[in-house]
Amino acid sequence: MGGVALDVGDSRVKAPDGGWGWAVLAGCFVITGFSYAFPKAVSVFFKELIREFGVGYSDTAWISSILLAMLYGTGPLCSVLVNRFGCRPVMMVGGLFASLGMILASFATSIIHIYLTAGVITGLGLALNFQPSLIMLNRYFSEKRPLANGLSAAGSPVALCCLSPLGQVLQYQYGWRGGFLILGGILLNCCVCGALMKPLVAPKNLKAKSLEEDNDKEEEGKEEKKKPKAKLLDFSVFKDGGFVIYTVAASIMVLGLFVPPVFVVSYAKELGNEDTKSALLLTILGFIDIFARPTCGIIAGLKWVRPRCVYLFSFAMLFNGVTDLIGSQAKDYASLVVFCVFFGISYGMVGALQFEVLMAIVGTEKFSSAIGLVLLMEAIAVLVGPPGAGRLLDATKKYMYVFLLAGSEVVLSAVVLATCNFFFIKRKPQDPSHKLECITVTDDTKTEVCSRPSEVNDEEEKGEREEQEKETKREASKELKEEEEKDKEKVDEVRPKSVTVDSQEVEKFLKEPQLNGGVTPSPETCLCARVNRVAGPEAGGPRAPFAPEEA
Repeated sequence: MGGVALDVGDSRVKAPDGGWGWAVLAGCFVITGFSYAFPKAVSVFFKELIREFGVGYSDTAWISSILLAMLYGTGPLCSVLVNRFGCRPVMMVGGLFASLGMILASFATSIIHIYLTAGVITGLGLALNFQPSLIMLNRYFSEKRPLANGLSAAGSPVALCCLSPLGQVLQYQYGWRGGFLILGGILLNCCVCGALMKPLVAPKNLKAKSLEEDNDKEEEGKEEKKKPKAKLLDFSVFKDGGFVIYTVAASIMVLGLFVPPVFVVSYAKELGNEDTKSALLLTILGFIDIFARPTCGIIAGLKWVRPRCVYLFSFAMLFNGVTDLIGSQAKDYASLVVFCVFFGISYGMVGALQFEVLMAIVGTEKFSSAIGLVLLMEAIAVLVGPPGAGRLLDATKKYMYVFLLAGSEVVLSAVVLATCNFFFIKRKPQDPSHKLECITVTDDTKTEVCSRPSEVNDEEEKGEREEQEKETKREASKELKEEEEKDKEKVDEVRPKSVTVDSQEVEKFLKEPQLNGGVTPSPETCLCARVNRVAGPEAGGPRAPFAPEEA
């Protein structure tokens, strides 16, 4: 509980760690880019929306916040749909929703219309693509999963580097309405990525097929009734202490994680920089992020690091929070560039490890439900984070306090995850192994080696019970040995009777040659005669024709 879980799914289906999995990885790369970069790229249009509708920073920040809230908050719905219909159809429908939302937003006449279209509809479409893509990636990769997660997460900065300058160009050429319309057309590529998500099929022999078909016909009614309750959404993950700690820490982290990318462009514009120059900061951040995520994925896949990926994730969050705290003191464009470089590194580490740690905690079997529940818990924080920072900006008119608040929240999440995991989860993985050793090992010498000193009274009582069980087993084994010895003695007493039958047959054989001229004594005949004499007439056999002493 709380440790790294083995990926145990269908025993017939193993993660190929390659093959068509690379095509699935390419689709995840694009989907991740759209899901995470789109809320940030939309911030390029905030200035125009403020002028168009006469609203403040906090009002426009709600667009990105609603997008992220839908991406996270619809997690359980996505889990149910994926478990019911599969990843591919859910993703293709999601691509249609994402495109439709941006197209409708281009005809908006108020900020509320943009909330409903670009926020709710597009956010729902991206959510229906994002979560299934992670589930498929987890199914196709096992040993190479940290690297696959790092490469997939790199889609976010790549898309950010492309969408941010593209948004500026579209805004100048076609205005914010034309830009939304073109971005809606680009989001149709989500349907193409969804088509790549080919489900894994177990290899079946002809015999296995026939047997399974017979069994399926008999158990169809029972399974259909049990499956929806057991598999559509599994709440048993909350019994895992590691999952609860991860959920709490991630929810705190999300409060401040997405604030700097949303406000850094406006921060640069406030310092008197041009729009294109300010938008270049997101490109720099994304460019650094591109290399940080795969690199962190490679590091997380090392043998020594992978069992401790939780602490690496804590370090990444701490690094990100400290970067926000230092970046709050930026006074010119050069300092903002330096901030974006270090923020890109730390942000890339967080992005590469965020879902890898969750996969390691809950395993493949429960991941589809776990990610939905985690995203739901994080949705509240996402919905509060950027708008809260926007209100703080409206009240203080200083970006310094916004970055200080965001950095404090991320640092707090790192402290919560590291300390709670160290004090509450560290010793738990030893308990199951200790129990297994006590149950499976029966040899006295081995149980002494496997027994461990415990500080808890309950464990001492268990040890006493085990010793009593050993004594009872020893007594039982002694009784069995005594019974076996008695049985052997009884068998020895019965043996002579069985020998007399053989001696009679031998004597009959020996009598026949006497008619032709006498029998020469031999060791075999002597033995038979001896046995016959011992048996005597009482056993029903005649005496031998010669004395064994004389022979």
